[in-house]
Amino acid sequence: MLEFVRSHTKLLQFVLVLLIFPSFAFFGIQGYSRFMDGGAATVAKVDGRAITRAEFDQAHQRQVERLRQQFPNVDVKLFDNAATRRETLEALVNERVLLAAAYAERLTVGDERLRRIFLEDPQFAAFRNPDGTVNQMVLQAQGMSSEMFVEQLRQELGMQQVLRGVSQSGIVPTAMANSALDALFQRRTIAYERFDAKAYAAKVAPSDADIEAYYKAHESEFTAPEQATIDYVVLDLEALKKGITLSDKDLHDYYEQNKARYTVAEERHARHILIAADKDASADVKAKAKARAEELLAEVRKTPNAFAELAKKNSADTGSAPQGGDLDWSSRGGMVSKALEDAVFALKPGEIGPLVESEFGYHIVKLDGVRGGEVKPFDAVRASIVDEVSRQQATKKWAEAAEQFTNTVYEQADSLQPVIDKLKLEKRTATVLRRPAPGTTGALASAKLLDAVFGNDNVRNKKNNTDAIEVGPNQLAAAHVTQYLPARAMPLADVRDRVRARVVAARAGELARHDGEARLAQLKANPATELPGKTTLSRQQRQDMPAAVVDAVLRADAGKLPVPLGVDLGEEGYLVARIDAVLPRESLDDAPARAQYGQAWSSAETRAYLEALKQRFKAETRSNALASAASTDATR
Repeated sequence: MLEFVRSHTKLLQFVLVLLIFPSFAFFGIQGYSRFMDGGAATVAKVDGRAITRAEFDQAHQRQVERLRQQFPNVDVKLFDNAATRRETLEALVNERVLLAAAYAERLTVGDERLRRIFLEDPQFAAFRNPDGTVNQMVLQAQGMSSEMFVEQLRQELGMQQVLRGVSQSGIVPTAMANSALDALFQRRTIAYERFDAKAYAAKVAPSDADIEAYYKAHESEFTAPEQATIDYVVLDLEALKKGITLSDKDLHDYYEQNKARYTVAEERHARHILIAADKDASADVKAKAKARAEELLAEVRKTPNAFAELAKKNSADTGSAPQGGDLDWSSRGGMVSKALEDAVFALKPGEIGPLVESEFGYHIVKLDGVRGGEVKPFDAVRASIVDEVSRQQATKKWAEAAEQFTNTVYEQADSLQPVIDKLKLEKRTATVLRRPAPGTTGALASAKLLDAVFGNDNVRNKKNNTDAIEVGPNQLAAAHVTQYLPARAMPLADVRDRVRARVVAARAGELARHDGEARLAQLKANPATELPGKTTLSRQQRQDMPAAVVDAVLRADAGKLPVPLGVDLGEEGYLVARIDAVLPRESLDDAPARAQYGQAWSSAETRAYLEALKQRFKAETRSNALASAASTDATR
């Protein structure tokens, strides 16, 4: 049941647009009393105070920027539309309403509670240093001081208090919850017969006239999208690397200067016996531990082959003792104790070292083996050095090359050849649509580049190059259209098979529906009519039935059984069903569903309360606010 609840959240929960956008996003640290009407155009008002066009623009740009950061590969223009502007304005109004309510009710947060929330709430982890102080670097990156952060946090927590009393106190009547859960989990037993359109397809033989008539009536459904054949070039670090020549001296110098990078890390395989003595232990305790360790050291030096058995019997290290004190292979920095590590790396294979004192006690150490530490020969790493040095030099040249690329494709706009010759680039050719094809990678996956190809008349009409377009980090592209085809109706001869298939599917669906409706009429006249299929349906157990069938069966009024019904499945056919029994929901643990329904109930009450607050504080949005915003954006 829990899995069903998760996958049907929309059935259990009223969908609410965000009631509260973080106050960081919109209005900075101004207190409510400082929101004053200005000379700028007003897009909304709350409690007599204006939300200006400038404030709205700033909030919307921040919202678009957040979306851009979340979806870096999506064209930002897709986020800047009427729907997102409407959401931004609604969130901004909601925020001002909550701030007005918090101010009116004098809801605030004391310093001690504010400090406790900052230290304990996971959402502020990024703002905390390990010692609990504010991370100044994070704040500076967001243009905030500690004082600004504290004031914003105090305001936000105050606004949260406005709704908390409602959102955390919702009580759902048991009868209401049972009714809702019955609608979701109730089971119904049906008899049914399906009239599959595919079974009727062989009976349909459309004539040429039928096909032509369907084509003319649905010509807009058989169009080819606009497309362009383009030449294009890409400037990136890989392209610049191809023009870089490196001498053997350059490569050898780099190898010598970075030899540590080509050295295999040395690892050591050691064993130890730990006689524990805490660093804060008394002198007597430490002395006894040291004496015992010295006794064992003398013993293992007499009989080195007994080291593992002595470790099993005497070592306080419960992790390694059962393995005879085996510490496995470790490289520098891999051991928990520096003193132990220094001792291990000072020994020769097979050697038992002097007693080692660490914060854990006294260690008797034996080195079993050494591996690594070799320097890879130059020839083995030559290819990687060529790649690394070439990339470094290409990176240094990038800014200059990018400027040349940008200027050349613009100043000599009638062809890409000048920039190809100047920067030794490869000319590529492709046929593209206005939107990237699924699975496309590289420059052709850039919506910005395709917009430049299709969105400019001079480019589309094969006169000019596109501007240089940034299609990725350190990656520019430009294109030139060599052939353009507008969206157009495809000739019947090219789509005849598709048209015929559509005619057959439509006719077959009609035949199936005709027979299905006839059987439904028979069923209504004689409810005892035998139907071949039998099953029990619920929203949890659909039994491979189409969603339309499950929905129709569970929506039907089952007050008086049996209930005959028909479900039109369009070109898939028709289904006739008879509801024979209504079964209660299965006796499963429905606590998760009840809890989620309770959350939805509280959310609905919270939404209603917010709407009441809007009326109380006279929240109003200017009818032309979004339209004027869109028109202003269009002129930029």
